[in-house]
Amino acid sequence: MTDPVRVGLVGVGIIAETHLAVLAERDDVALEFTVDSRPVGPVEFRGATPPHYRDLTQALDAHRPDLVVLTTPTETHAELTVLALLQSTARVLVEKPLVHDLASLAGLRELDGKADIRGRVFTAHHFAFSPEVDWAAELLAANPDWGPVTAITSAFYDPYVLRGPEAFASYVSSWMDSGVNQLSMLTRFVELTELTSAQQADGGASAWCTVGFRSRGEAGSARLRSSWLTGSSSKESSLVLGRSGVEIWIDHTAMTGFAARGGELLAVFGNDGRTPRKVAHYRPLYASLLSDRPDPVLGFDAAATITAIHRAVPEGR
Repeated sequence: MTDPVRVGLVGVGIIAETHLAVLAERDDVALEFTVDSRPVGPVEFRGATPPHYRDLTQALDAHRPDLVVLTTPTETHAELTVLALLQSTARVLVEKPLVHDLASLAGLRELDGKADIRGRVFTAHHFAFSPEVDWAAELLAANPDWGPVTAITSAFYDPYVLRGPEAFASYVSSWMDSGVNQLSMLTRFVELTELTSAQQADGGASAWCTVGFRSRGEAGSARLRSSWLTGSSSKESSLVLGRSGVEIWIDHTAMTGFAARGGELLAVFGNDGRTPRKVAHYRPLYASLLSDRPDPVLGFDAAATITAIHRAVPEGR
């Protein structure tokens, strides 16, 4: 029997709760320590309380983790990633987005000669692992005769308008929050190339962006809408394969999907309704990360491409 993967968790806020729930299900991991600079107490994990620190350096002086998971505010990601890379041999899983600006991305790239960036740095693009996204990606791969994806439309709505200024303090803007999820999800289907247009409105509460991509050697365009001006959450995407007339519709809120050509229903996807949406994202994410060949969407190059497009949009406020 192999030794469990020793995990250090940095940041024990709301986002960390899903990570902890999924990690607790896995027999092949052990929570070695937790870290949080805020005055919060240690967390319970499988009935025990791992050592808790206020500083990552102190934790790395006392432990030798195999994996460091960062679930801290985005502006801290770059500094903590560098620290983990240089003061340990652990791999680093960073909650999305990887960094908060392009300068931080450039700083990580400069470490390429000192640390194995591509072999050790991963980003938790959890939306790319949602069951309906996985189903659609497998459906496309199984039907090459349908031809390339020629157009994509994705609309993500969250009821954050009800939170007022708190929403902007927590999520910055609808594009900052939803855009990275939309872009990472699209990497399961196409090769993203560039941001082609961007418009933010409602003081940053809404956005409309278009992104170029390539699919099976042909160019296409994705239209991405995000907004907080709603009373409930709704997230949907559609993929058009213009050559064959096939359309794939996926509902990210319900985790369902279907494919059709004209009036013909080609394929459907549903679920038993028992698994919470975030858990349904992070279970396969960790399964991939801890496998011998993590999915490329977790890798540094994917995060760099997504960050370059995501951060190319001017701030809307």
